[in-house]
Amino acid sequence: MLDWIYNLLKLITLLVLPFVLLIKCAVFLHNHYHWASSLSLIVSGCTTALLLFIYLSFMYGKVTGKIGSGNALKRRSVIALLLVFGYSIYGLFFLSNSNAKSSEVHAEFTKLHPIIRISVSTILFLDQELLITDSSRKPEDYRKMGLPSKKRSLHYKQSTGYVHAIDIRTKGRSDTRNELLLWYFKLMGFNTLRHKGTEDHLHVSLNSKDSPGAI
Repeated sequence: MLDWIYNLLKLITLLVLPFVLLIKCAVFLHNHYHWASSLSLIVSGCTTALLLFIYLSFMYGKVTGKIGSGNALKRRSVIALLLVFGYSIYGLFFLSNSNAKSSEVHAEFTKLHPIIRISVSTILFLDQELLITDSSRKPEDYRKMGLPSKKRSLHYKQSTGYVHAIDIRTKGRSDTRNELLLWYFKLMGFNTLRHKGTEDHLHVSLNSKDSPGAI
């Protein structure tokens, strides 16, 4: 029984690791070295492709007992890169209407920082009921909500050309699901804050050099 549980956990870890590496590596490069979103994702994508290449080579070796020819190694490299590229394109540009509070929020998805978009698309595989309630804002939007206007907000468009924050609905969901969602983003390196003011929601943001320390 213990062996079965161990093997199951090992399999889950191996399946999840490429997604974690893709996101966490990009967040790390953005936060610590202030790399552009495109460069951060290219480097994290290549790192993830290398991991997939190792996976494919291990499986090939298990089946054949060989490493394979030079052409076989090239094919595995191409397959790994195509898998990462295809997944990244999907994560960057696709969001179901059911995962956005309104058509306006849905239309703003591509205005979000690419690393946030990839992270949201990834967690949607496990939490298909996730609902983005807000992303891009302007100073007057705070006044409309009856809140003081902010000079700095990661909901504003940053010098990167993207919005660095989203709000995700927590109302009507179990505390367990909300906590797991919070810890997912936190472990990936994002800033997280549970707001219970105007409407219960989880605020998720990515650091911006325009607003040091802002969440």
